[in-house]
Parts: sequence; structure tokens; C-alpha cells
Amino acid sequence: MVDEKSMAGDVYFPAPEVIESAHIKSFEEVHAAATADLAGFWGKIAAENFEWYQPWETVLDDSNAPFYKWFVGAKVNIIHNALDRHMHTAARNKAALIFEGEPGDGRVYTYQQLNHEVCKFASVLRSLGVRKGDRVTIYMGRIPELMIALLACAKIGAMHSVVYGGFSTEALHGRIEDSESKVLITADGAWLRGNIIPLKQIANEALERAGAVQSVVCIKRTGQDVEMVPGRDHWYHDLMALPIADPNAPTEVMDAEDPLFILYTSGTTGKPKAILHTHGGYMVGTATTLKWVFDIKDKDIWWCAADPGWITGHSYIVYSPLVLGATSFMYEGAPTHPYPDRWWSLIAKYGITILYTAPTAIRGLMRFGESWPSRHDLSSLRLLGTVGEPINPEAWKWYHRVIGREQCPIMDTWWQTETGNFMITPLPCVPLKPGSATRGFPGVQVDVVDEDGVPAAANEEGYLVIKTPWPAMLRTIFGDPDRYVQQYWSRFEEQGWYLPGDSAKKDEDGYIWVIGRIDDVIKVSGYRLGTAEIESALVSHEAVAEAAVIGVPDELKGNIIKAYCILRQGFDGSDKLEKELRAHVGHEMGPIAKPATVEFVDNLPKTRSGKIMRRVLKARALGQDEGDLSTLAD
Repeated sequence: MVDEKSMAGDVYFPAPEVIESAHIKSFEEVHAAATADLAGFWGKIAAENFEWYQPWETVLDDSNAPFYKWFVGAKVNIIHNALDRHMHTAARNKAALIFEGEPGDGRVYTYQQLNHEVCKFASVLRSLGVRKGDRVTIYMGRIPELMIALLACAKIGAMHSVVYGGFSTEALHGRIEDSESKVLITADGAWLRGNIIPLKQIANEALERAGAVQSVVCIKRTGQDVEMVPGRDHWYHDLMALPIADPNAPTEVMDAEDPLFILYTSGTTGKPKAILHTHGGYMVGTATTLKWVFDIKDKDIWWCAADPGWITGHSYIVYSPLVLGATSFMYEGAPTHPYPDRWWSLIAKYGITILYTAPTAIRGLMRFGESWPSRHDLSSLRLLGTVGEPINPEAWKWYHRVIGREQCPIMDTWWQTETGNFMITPLPCVPLKPGSATRGFPGVQVDVVDEDGVPAAANEEGYLVIKTPWPAMLRTIFGDPDRYVQQYWSRFEEQGWYLPGDSAKKDEDGYIWVIGRIDDVIKVSGYRLGTAEIESALVSHEAVAEAAVIGVPDELKGNIIKAYCILRQGFDGSDKLEKELRAHVGHEMGPIAKPATVEFVDNLPKTRSGKIMRRVLKARALGQDEGDLSTLAD
């Protein structure tokens, strides 16, 4: 609830009852304690809220920075805290996951039932030869088996590598090859907007060129005929019915710093980066941030409407809600299918208390007006949240007024695949400003600085930096530690600061306003897409000699992709070729990466060293000043 009498301009102050019931009642007190003793702060949280097979010797080892280590010497498995320990409490009979499919089918798993399925599938994976440290690629839609697959991998100490179900053949193939996965877990298809995404067909095409995969496990979801390769491919339901599927499978004891998963995020050099997270620190960071930011209570029904294929789903659908013993809701399909009130009807049907989604989704639903949500009882909601990109104030206010009935504080969170958990975020006790993620989570020292690392003046744009390590931070880029150092730590190496790659401003109250990417990554509907990946897809077409892509602001998606192509001799630009190139990128990378427009050009602005100056293209596209052109070759 927001105390309207306390509203001053665009500052929304939390109502007294919100503060009174929150886990954290004073941001300033907790932040001061964390700042004074970072290791002590996290050590106390880790000791009081989690179970460890063996305690740590050191909370934070910074002797080999930036390769930080947390809870050094501790033995743990995130699955022990997410499932095993609940088997000895009343939580075992509590709903862990409520699921509704797009066609309307539903399932509920108690903690005991979820643990039963995870143990069985963990045994299946072991029978397929998966061992501690092996990689398993997971490629499917938003269904309970996706959660079960992640948890089963973690239980046996294997690293899962989830590939978003909207990605196509090339993206899946590249990630399987890079991770050297032994097993692929997929489904026959996924429902989206009444259509079937042919996941198994896409997987088969990817595996024609991926040599490392020895076994494929396929879930029957949509029921259409699919090609199953004898000896390699197995139906999930057949394996789970065999005696090898042991419901009492043991949990692998892991070191706190042992890898939990890798997850690919787009980079500026073409090849996506495999971000590596570990069991101990990731567990402590994600569960603590969810508990404090969204004030999770025992009776809450939490809906993180992201896809588990992205970090938001890993952290706040799969792992941290289970560690906290919370009840999560999962919906398979699109928010507007079959009608624009599907989400609002689900909130009313299941009594959802907290909704966490992307500004893109909010803007998309705003288009249909207020009549659709007004048909449903949304009074169960007590908190709202946003993730994926900065939310524009207009959408924030609509979300607050129409969905939250001016009663629900909005937790606007900024973080990354790399950070593992919320980094800049309000707590329910913090006054809110529409469009600002407010301040760093307690213990997170965040700032905005200029080229030389000097703090920027109030409301001046600069580099967003994180000045201190945090438990859920990435440990490295899998297989490429040099790139990890170069990508995130080299820009402000002397100061030892982490560079997320975003620009931001800090206002007079210390509130952070994130602006967007400094590097060449485009955020479309909250998803990060590397310009080099899209350009590579375009150039792989026989007609294209060179390509450059930029992100152009879009009211609905945040950004849309605009492509510039230089054609090979013998090819002429046309509407037909533009459609063909858009479809080609969709096939190579998935529909999310399709350019909205393709412009055919004779040349591209480049530096003398041959680097395409995308900022010049963007300035031209937006009718803005092109700035310094002294490094332009022509």
C-alpha cells in the first residue's frame, strides 16, 4: 500500500502498515551494517538462514581478485536447502509449484511431490552417465519438467545450461558445442499463442552438427509426431517409469564454490558468454534478495512471469522460492492468449499475491486499456515488481494505478545474468520514484562515474559501477577466464570495480536511473541480443556482404532492431529480399532477433581500424547529432 497523503510530486512513500509487516523495516540501518562489515554481514545471514554440510573457514576470499570466492571450505548443495531440508518440516505438504498450461491444463506439486520427481530424474541422469561437473543442455518451454530438470542436474552436481525455448537451431547448436554437453533435455513442442513451437525438430537439426551429445531426453507436451533417433533419444515418461528412477536418490555433497550452472548471455564480439555461477554464494544471494525485496511470507503465492530459460527464471522461479519454502505459480503461454485478460484472470483464479514481470509485458498489456483488468478481482495482489530493463514512468504509474489499485508498492529491480540476484532495488520500506530502481541492495556499493572513475555530478550520465563483491556474483566465463577479466574488470582495473556495461545517472537523493547499454548489446523485450550475433546471421545469407544492426527505441518492446546491409554484387535491395533476410535471422537465432526493418546501403560508417560505428548509425536513425567523427575512416 502507498500512503497517498504522503505523496510528494513523483515520490511514493510506503504506507506505515507496509513497513511494519516487512522483513526489513529500515533500509538505512541494514545498509550501514553491511557497509561497515561486508563479510560479517553475509556470514551472519548465511549461518542463520541456510543449512550447510560443513561450515566455511572464510566468508570472502579476495586474495585473487577478481576471482572472488565466497564461503570458502563450506560443503553444501543448493538442493539440500531447496528440497531436502523441507522433507523434515510441515513444508513438505505445502504447494511448491502451481502450474497452468496455455491450453488450460493444470498441475500442483507439493514440496514432497516435487522432491519425488527430482530424485527420480536425478537417478535417470546418473543412469545416462551424467556425473559431477558434466554439462547438460536444457531446451524446452515453461513447464514443470523444466524446473525438475534444473533441480535434478544440481542434485547430482552436474552443470545445467538452459537455452531459451524461443531460440532457433544455430543458437542452440552453438551453446551445446561450447558447453560440450553430454545430454540434451527437450520436449516435443511448446504451446504459445495457440501454436506449437517444434522444439524437438529444432533440437534434431542442431544435433546433426553437435557431436558431444550422447543422449536426448524428450518430454511429451504437445503430442505431435516427432522424429526419435534410436539409441540416442528417450521419452521422459518411459525413463521415469523404470526401476532406475529412484525416488530416494542421494544429493551430491558439493563445495560452496563448485559450479551450479552456466547460462549464456550475449556479448559484443559475436560469441555468447557462458556465465558461471556456484552453489554457495548464489544460494545465499538469491534467497536473501527475494525474501527482503518481495517480503516473502508463508501464505504468499509468488508469480515471477519470466521464462526459466533466462537468469530471472533461474534465480526467482526455480531456486530462491524453493529455498524460502514459498509457493510459486508458473504459466506456460502468452499473456494475451486467447484474450488480453489471461494474466488478470490467472491472478484472480489463483489468488496471486506478488507479480514480477517485465516493462515490455506491462506496456503490451497497457495497449488494450483498463477494461480487461477491471473485469477481474486483483485484490489479492500486495506487491508488484519489474525486471529486464528500466521502466518508463508512464508504464510504472499505469501498473501501480490499474493493476495495483494504488495499493501495491512496485519493486523495480536492476540486475544481470552476471550478478545472479537483484543489485539495485527498493525494499518495501523505501520511498519510490517511477522509473528509478532506487539504490543498491544492502551490501552492494553502486555508483555512477566518469571516464576517469570520478563520481559523476548529480543527474549526469556516466558509467554504472559496482565497487564491492557480492555472494551471487559470476565466478568466471566458462572456459575463458581471460575474457572474464577483460569484459568486466579491466575498464576500472586500478579501482577493482565491476563494470556492468550500462550507463546511468544518480540524482540528488542518491537514486540510480539506469539508461541503457554502453556496449553493443540490444535489449529487446527485456532480452539481451548481441549485435555481432545478429550481424553474423545476416552475413550468412548469400546476398549480404556486410551488416550492422542497432537498437531503436520502441514504446512497446523497449528497443526494436534496425539492420543495415551492404549487398553482394548481383543482388538488389527489394521488399522481397528484406522479408527474406528477416526470416533468415529468425531461423538462425529465433524470432526475438528478427530485425524490424532492413535498410540496404552502399557503405557503413567505420573507424580507421575497421570497427563499425553503430552510434553514428543510431544518431542518424534518430535524427540526432552524430558527435565526434574524427575517427571515421570516410
